[in-house]
Amino acid sequence: MIETSSWLVGGMNLDGLLAGAATLFIIWLTRYACIRGEYYFRRSFRYVFLLFGLAGVLFSLIIGNLLVSAIFAVFGFANLWGIHEVIEQEERVNKGWYPRRVKKKNRR
Repeated sequence: MIETSSWLVGGMNLDGLLAGAATLFIIWLTRYACIRGEYYFRRSFRYVFLLFGLAGVLFSLIIGNLLVSAIFAVFGFANLWGIHEVIEQEERVNKGWYPRRVKKKNRR
């Protein structure tokens, strides 16, 4: 059974506000991870997004608290969307919109 206790402050329910703030943070975090992951690992970084996405969705099914379950679901689906974004980010780099990583030669 899903636990439906709410965060109440002064008679106001803060669940929606917390879920919205968490969603904004998760989207920002996955966007940043997409840019940095593509920069350092190229297209292979999409497997990291797949792993975190499936884990987030699985945890959202297991957790009993509705707010925490919703946050994990947003995290999981944002990471699954990140798989597509890594491919799109590679195209943006090819267009010159973002810098391409240049491998440095070892100097001794």
